[in-house]
Amino acid sequence: MATKIRLQRHGRKNYAFYPIVIADSRAPRDGRFIERIGSYNPNTNPATVTLNFERALYWVNVGAQPTDTVRRILSQEGVMLMKHLQGGVKKGSFDEAEAQKRFEAWKTSKQARIDAQKSSMADKAEQAAKQRHEDEVAKNNAKAEEVAKKKAEIAAAKAEAEAAANAEATESTEEAPAE
Repeated sequence: MATKIRLQRHGRKNYAFYPIVIADSRAPRDGRFIERIGSYNPNTNPATVTLNFERALYWVNVGAQPTDTVRRILSQEGVMLMKHLQGGVKKGSFDEAEAQKRFEAWKTSKQARIDAQKSSMADKAEQAAKQRHEDEVAKNNAKAEEVAKKKAEIAAAKAEAEAAANAEATESTEEAPAE
């Protein structure tokens, strides 16, 4: 029986998530499967992958063929690297301890890269928020100056009108006794 490691599509329209399954190559995409070994959710940032590492490694060693997307996922999780290292142990290039040491070194460097990427994304988001805040403050200050200018114009016009009314009143009082 030709087995494949592939994704099944679940979820709703425009919001899919994918269980990673071992299935007969002749079975329908979302149909019967032998074993579920994990899941892949591309809707999160970064995408969430849960994987039973030992079972995935077992099936890859037994000969199950991963699809292109699953091969990429398995590579990112280190299953394909471990298969490669186990091949080196079988050939006698190095021992099991050396293979485990190399795998752990790869795993720590990968985790460091992921942490750096997450922190840079958080920094970019923080910088963008800070920039939006500064832009908003600048707009508010400009609007406040504009409002203050209009109020000053209105106050000046009112003062001018009052001065004209006062001048008119004083003229009328000066003219009244003359009659």
